[in-house]
Amino acid sequence: MRKIIAASIAILVFVVLAYFFITSSAPIDYRHGGYYENPINHEQYNQSVPQKYLNGTRQDTGASNAVTAIVVEYRGFDTFGEVTVLFTAATGIALLLEAYRRKMERVVESNFIVRIASIVILPFIVVVGTYIFIHGHLTPGGGFPGGAVIASGFLLMLLVKTRKGLNEKNLTITESFAGMTYALIGLLGLVLAQEFLQNYLPLGIFGTVFSAGIIPLIYIAIGFKVGSELSGILDHLKGVHSE
Repeated sequence: MRKIIAASIAILVFVVLAYFFITSSAPIDYRHGGYYENPINHEQYNQSVPQKYLNGTRQDTGASNAVTAIVVEYRGFDTFGEVTVLFTAATGIALLLEAYRRKMERVVESNFIVRIASIVILPFIVVVGTYIFIHGHLTPGGGFPGGAVIASGFLLMLLVKTRKGLNEKNLTITESFAGMTYALIGLLGLVLAQEFLQNYLPLGIFGTVFSAGIIPLIYIAIGFKVGSELSGILDHLKGVHSE
């Protein structure tokens, strides 16, 4: 009964807040100059910056996904820092849990249906994750969600193969190679285009996979890096036996 009351209150609060947010915010048209009202604090802001991003994405980056262009190109150095933060978090978890890692005293084997289903589903999970980060410059997605999807597939394998873990050496090699590739792409931009992570490849045909210059390459590197790091975190968490 308490759970039902709590859920009802949470839904009610969400509906009320959503109603006031929708009714108090005016539609924003970024295609024209002038100012727009921030729906959060109702202050007036000049929209020259968002207008520049939305109108110049195709010409500047060749990407049809403006969000991708902002994340990887316009503020690519910041995204490089986010990848570094994830690496630091994964390293910290590995160091903290290594001292407590030992063989599990009690193992519950998965049933036949789960084992067979995981073998069938895993390739599709990997394909979907790969599709997400390869097409990040064309559709919503990118390296972070694509890598997370791939890591979910390895999580499934960890749940099925309860007595075994992932190959830590392969994960480390994949993560290191992906990270160095990302950094190398940025350094080549510094050498060939005078700016770190600046595009130096042809933009290609707009709307196709082979377009948007270095953006697909960056997202492929991020996808492998995020996927291997999250898989390593899951593997370390599985190896902990609670007292």
